[in-house]
Amino acid sequence: MTGRVVKGIGGFYYVQTDGGVYCCRARGRFRKDSVSPAVGDRVEISVVDEAAREGALERIEPRRNFLIRPPIANIDVMLIIAAAANPAPSTLLIDKLVAICEKKNITPCVCINKTDLADGEELCRIYRDIGYEALAVSAATGEGIDRLRTVIEGRVCAFSGNSGVGKSSLLNALDASFAAQTGELSAKIERGRHTTRHVELFALAGGWIADTPGFGDISIERFETVYKEELPGCFAELGQYEGQCRFLGCAHDREPGCAVKRAVETGEMARSRYESYLSMYHEVKDIKEWERR
Repeated sequence: MTGRVVKGIGGFYYVQTDGGVYCCRARGRFRKDSVSPAVGDRVEISVVDEAAREGALERIEPRRNFLIRPPIANIDVMLIIAAAANPAPSTLLIDKLVAICEKKNITPCVCINKTDLADGEELCRIYRDIGYEALAVSAATGEGIDRLRTVIEGRVCAFSGNSGVGKSSLLNALDASFAAQTGELSAKIERGRHTTRHVELFALAGGWIADTPGFGDISIERFETVYKEELPGCFAELGQYEGQCRFLGCAHDREPGCAVKRAVETGEMARSRYESYLSMYHEVKDIKEWERR
């Protein structure tokens, strides 16, 4: 039968199938082929002991995407959480995560929380104008929570963002049982939830949510790099200016006659997005091929 890996710990993989969850070991050939199953993988399993719900992992279906750390496959949507205030939003962090989504074939959804403290619509508008889903929400008042629920429904989602933006509050606003599910795990290992060492998918709002400290402390941004030749393709709005710059291969930095810089000056492109592009470009422009992971 087929299913999805929803948890992997200590060499055991818990696979959600139409018939329930089976605890599986991976066949030896995976180790021989240097293939490691990951949470989110669609897999084929054989049943070893039906009464004990034990099985063997036989095959991993091709992945649509994969993140290095936290290790998770086949994410449909990354919910990029920022706060309208307290803390102030970082457009650079949002744009880095959006670029990683573009590189990894993940749909980004920008979610501005704490709109009870400040207006989030202006920031949302920047991303809507590019063509991304962007939601202004408040875990405190319930604003936008129903719309957020429809984004999650039927999809595998990950919440990302820096600390203090209200990720846990949003999850509990979506479904109060989420705290109970993760709290039970915390009690078992006698540690806080944010120090757990494994990735797990939880059923929530009609979809699946990745619960892992790797998203809580934005380690994804530290372990996934968008290289300079990839950057233009990861900033969706740059495509409309292709071929319009004076110089072929324009980096949109200091070159004269740059159509992108002209678009920023006329307001066609958001200045915050351009500043994020430049910041990311200067971070990676001198990375050599042999230095890449």
